[in-house]
Amino acid sequence: MRDDQVAAPATDGFVPVIDLSARDTARGRAAVAAAIDRACTGSGFFVAVGHGVPRALVDRMFTVTGSFFALPQEEKELVAHRPGVSGFRRSGGSTARSLDQESPPDLCEAFAAHVTGELSAQERGRLGDEWATWTLANAWPANPPGFKEVWQDYLAAMSGLAADLMRLFARALGLDEEFFADKFDHHGSSIAANHYPPQLEAPLPGQLRRGPHTDFGSLTILCQEADRSGLQVLRGRDTWRDVPPVPEGFVVNIGDLMSLWTGGRWVSTMHRVVNPPDGDSSSRLTIPFFYLPNHDATIEPLRTDDARVGYGTPVIAGEWMSNKIRKMFAGTTSGTTSGTTSGTT
Repeated sequence: MRDDQVAAPATDGFVPVIDLSARDTARGRAAVAAAIDRACTGSGFFVAVGHGVPRALVDRMFTVTGSFFALPQEEKELVAHRPGVSGFRRSGGSTARSLDQESPPDLCEAFAAHVTGELSAQERGRLGDEWATWTLANAWPANPPGFKEVWQDYLAAMSGLAADLMRLFARALGLDEEFFADKFDHHGSSIAANHYPPQLEAPLPGQLRRGPHTDFGSLTILCQEADRSGLQVLRGRDTWRDVPPVPEGFVVNIGDLMSLWTGGRWVSTMHRVVNPPDGDSSSRLTIPFFYLPNHDATIEPLRTDDARVGYGTPVIAGEWMSNKIRKMFAGTTSGTTSGTTSGTT
């Protein structure tokens, strides 16, 4: 696309496709930032292409992650999530409960790791004492071979892309591109891969692969399988729009903290993962990366250079996310230890 053609319609234009490759020129960077502003003001979602993340890395990530979930249950349990450790969860909790909506458990299992998970216990102890993800050590499976290395490479690639998206966010808001940098200089971001097994039994009433929810943090970068979707975004009060996979594209959406930062100008939109049609026994794998501010960052509405004034009550990032995660796992057998996700597509 040309610098002035960085956006193309998808799902009735509600979730646009934005070509990030134009961000390498001054004119293109301005056009990308403007397209992001329109998307985040409208739906809070867009699909990023031209992002620069190697396709080979994405393929390796799906291969090792899919191979892990295909292991026998007892082998996955060797790296089960437990006090002080992040790893495999038989249940991904109930995302609807994060919004105080009662719901059966979501129909998925998950594996999570965090950028802070390789720090020493002493270093992680400095990241606050909330019921939180970023204080946990990563538990890496021995099988499949190379799992840890691929996940670490992917975490690094997503962290780099997310940091540049935050610079573009700042530009879109009329701020210096480095405005958000010191809010993420010890971020506790995570990957929480979701595996949705084949549904061989009828779900409970109201039970979905992922119930309606908003994400909790600043932004999410989601990779879907090329031939399987199920992700839907709420438009208006009661219209759900499909977000189909785009070849080599990442679904990007902002979370609650980013919406609060903009005083509600940008929207953190409800989304869900619906069950497959009757007779469809396929599984689904998604790999979302959650870019989270420093646990002690104060998130308060901005005043931008065009004099728009935000509204809302400031929050501490770690306290906000910890409260959401606690609700998500309340009432489950996983609810006695720190959570794993900051949103769940």
